Amino acid sequence: MEPENKTYNCAIIGGGLAGLCLAIQLADEGISVVLFEKNEYPLHKVCGEYISLESWDFLVGLGLPIETYNLPIINSLGISSEQGFMLNQSLEMGGFGISRFSLDHYLYQLAIEKNVTILQNCKVNSVVQAGADLQEIDTVNGKFRASVVCGSYGKYTPSFIQKNEKYHSRINSKSTNYIGVKYHIKSDLAANRIELHNFRNGYCGISKVDQDWHCLCYLTTAENLQNNAKDVKLMEENILFKNPFLKDYFTKSEFINPNPLVISNIQFRNKQTDVGNIFLLGDAAGSITPLCGNGMSMGMRASKILARELTKYFRNQCSIEQVSTAYKKSWNTAFSNRIMAGYYLQNLFGRKNTTHFALKLLDKSPALMRRLITLTHGEKF
Repeated sequence: MEPENKTYNCAIIGGGLAGLCLAIQLADEGISVVLFEKNEYPLHKVCGEYISLESWDFLVGLGLPIETYNLPIINSLGISSEQGFMLNQSLEMGGFGISRFSLDHYLYQLAIEKNVTILQNCKVNSVVQAGADLQEIDTVNGKFRASVVCGSYGKYTPSFIQKNEKYHSRINSKSTNYIGVKYHIKSDLAANRIELHNFRNGYCGISKVDQDWHCLCYLTTAENLQNNAKDVKLMEENILFKNPFLKDYFTKSEFINPNPLVISNIQFRNKQTDVGNIFLLGDAAGSITPLCGNGMSMGMRASKILARELTKYFRNQCSIEQVSTAYKKSWNTAFSNRIMAGYYLQNLFGRKNTTHFALKLLDKSPALMRRLITLTHGEKF
């Protein structure tokens, strides 16, 4: 059903984790919000589904009764090499597991309760300046206007953003193309444990989520898939199964659905907090390597930073230019070191001998291992 009012304070393109959290926070401040989601809730997404406990209090503060969901609390880590070595380490902060199918749907329902206008199955075609303080958003459901537009559209950049010169200035054409593959399985892996298993040019994470399921999600190069006749199952047998731990999970677990969810053309490009008068957050700001310390918590933290600055703007306490400057500065302060550590770890994983020797070294250097884990888990917010 199309809303009667088509002018809002803020429009958000994309209803993933960061977009929904931003919408809820702005609505709590009395700011009118419209959110455009091209799909329909609830839906599954390719995602590791482990969330650092740094985000727990934030979700509770939004109004989500997360403590009633009986979610697994994860405080144990295992990392394996293709040669069969397993490094074990406790997680000082740790995290919790919940499927994106559940979490996004809970947040969607909460946003509706807080009077956010959410248009599902609604693709955005373009965003153009319609006045000094107004932008026009053209969608399949008609045209809307908003003072501020935010992009939380995930890893795939809309065509109207790709045409922007500022966007192209940040793209590295030499970036490796990756694919992400996710299954939900039933396994005997302990509910408090997350494991990362290395294989050639990739790694796979496994941890418990809700519904008595485990999330099994891996990242690898598109080249691996191409070299196996573009057949995911064949690639798994020829490459992933060389890690004995992975072979056990794939051959001994119960798969909820035998066919995985797959996304392709993933590139880990430079980050940017705005493009073409659109503020960006979550993966829209630049795909975050999984080893940066879970992009879900980073997306939620970014929503809190941006919501704080936009609230000042709508209260006439600052200009939109000041919002842009403050958001970028706070974003860099919160994430720069974490992202840098993640890129170094990304290069360490998925290399047969290098990964094996590194894990052996870290096994004998627990203090260094704890330090690396700390870099991937931020402070509570």
